[in-house]
Amino acid sequence: MKVEQIYTGCLAQGAYYIESNGEAAIIDPLREVDPYIEMANERNAKIKYVFETHFHADFVSGHIDLAKKTGAKIVYGPTSMETGFDFLSAKDGQEFQLGNATVRLIHTPGHTMESSCYLLIDENGKETSLFSGDTLFIGDVGRPDLAQKVIAELTQEKLAGHLFDSLRNKIMPLNDDIIVYPGHGAGSACGKMMSDETTDTLGHQKKTNYALNLNLSKEAFIDSILTGLTPPPGYFPQNVLLNIKGYEAVDHVIAKGTTPLSVAAFETAMEETSAIIIDTRDAQEFARGYIPNSFNIGLDGSFANWVGTMIVDVAQPLLIIAEKGKEEEVVTRLARIGFDNTLGYLEGGVKAWQQTGKQLYTVKSIGAERLASIMEEKHVNVLDVRRKSEYNSEHMLHAINLPLDYLQNNLSEIDKNKIYYVHCRSGYRSMVFISILRSMGYENMIDIKGGFKAMKETGKFDISDYAEPTTML
Repeated sequence: MKVEQIYTGCLAQGAYYIESNGEAAIIDPLREVDPYIEMANERNAKIKYVFETHFHADFVSGHIDLAKKTGAKIVYGPTSMETGFDFLSAKDGQEFQLGNATVRLIHTPGHTMESSCYLLIDENGKETSLFSGDTLFIGDVGRPDLAQKVIAELTQEKLAGHLFDSLRNKIMPLNDDIIVYPGHGAGSACGKMMSDETTDTLGHQKKTNYALNLNLSKEAFIDSILTGLTPPPGYFPQNVLLNIKGYEAVDHVIAKGTTPLSVAAFETAMEETSAIIIDTRDAQEFARGYIPNSFNIGLDGSFANWVGTMIVDVAQPLLIIAEKGKEEEVVTRLARIGFDNTLGYLEGGVKAWQQTGKQLYTVKSIGAERLASIMEEKHVNVLDVRRKSEYNSEHMLHAINLPLDYLQNNLSEIDKNKIYYVHCRSGYRSMVFISILRSMGYENMIDIKGGFKAMKETGKFDISDYAEPTTML
C-alpha cells in the first residue's frame, strides 16, 4: 500500500495518491491531471476513484477531467447538490475497496455540509491514515464561513456547531497513531492559524490543536473558531460553482492561454477586450520598466492567491508578461483558481515592446538605508501593506497600515497629491500594491526595496508593537 502527498506550495494545498495492488485513488486533485495519470502508469496501476473531501472554494479541482481521462468514479460525501457531471454521493461510513485496502468515508459537516474525511484501512484491517480535507488541519480546523457565500441560510454559527459535533463524535474517537493528511497547510485562506507542517499523528493533534481541546464547550468552540476570521478572497464562491457545475477542459485553457502574441496583436487585445495585463516578473525587474497599466504579481510568490485576491472576477480577460519558458506555468497556475480567460502572452516580453518604440513606465525603488536618511531630514508618509496581524505584531512607528488584501476598501485613505513610501515584508506585496495604484492614477508611490525585513535589519527605525489609531482595516 502506498500513500503519497503531492503538495503545491503556491496554493498551500495537498492532493494525495493512494495505491494498493494495482488500483489507485486520487484525493482532491489539482486542475492539471496528467501528472496523476503518469504516476499511475509508471506503477502499472489503474485510477479507480477520485475522492473529493468537499466542493472546494480556493481552487478548481481536476475531478472532472481526471474522471473523463481514466474512467474513475468521482465520490463526494452526502449531498443533494445538482452537478454538471456524474458522481457518487456516498453515505456516512460507506467503504470502497482499493486493491487490498479499504477506504471509508466519514461524513464530517462543518467546513461545508458535504465535507468528508477518508479513512484508509490496510489489508490487515488496521486504520492507518486520515485524509481530513478542510475538516482538520495541522494546528487548526476549516473555517465555517465559506459555504454561506453560496447558500445564505448556512450561517457560520450553524456550520461551526456542525464542525464541533463532527470533530468530537467522528474524528477524536479514532486511534492516536493514525496519520493525518490535511487538505491545506500554512498560507491557505481556508483556515486562520495552520502549521507549516503538512502531516502529523492524530494523537499529537489531540494534545496541541486548540480546536480539539476537550475543555472547550460547544459555545466556546464556536466563539474560538469564528474569532479573527478575515473576509475570504472574492473568487472563492466562483470556484465553488465551477467545481459543482463544471468547467472547460484544462488542456484547452492552457492551449489558448499560451498563444504567443506579437506586440501589435497584444496591443489590439488590450484595446478590444479590456484585458488586465499581469506582469509575472520579479518586483525589481518590473520596477525598471513595465508596460503601462500592468499589475505586477510575481510568479515567485503566492501568485495564484494574490491574483484571486486582487482580481475578483474569474472571467476577467488577462494578458500575460512572463519570463521566457514560464508561460505555461503562469497559465496553469491561473487555471487552478478558475481564471480561464487568459488570451495569450507577449512574445519577447517588455523588450519586444520597447524595441517597437513603445513607452515603458518605471517605479522608483529605494533601499532601507536611503529611506532612513530621508527621514532624518523630513517627515514622510509610510504605508505598510502587510496584513493587520503582521502590523500589530511589529511595525515602524507612525506607519499607516493599508493591507494589500483590502486595497479597494482603503483607496479613500490615499491622497493622490501626497508622496508615499510603501513596504511589505520583503518587497513582493508592495510592488503589487504600487502597480495597481499606478494603473488607477496614483503616481506618487515609492517602493522600499526589501521591505520591513530590510528596514529592521538597519536598526535605524523605531519599531513598535502598538496598534496605532492610524491602522486601517
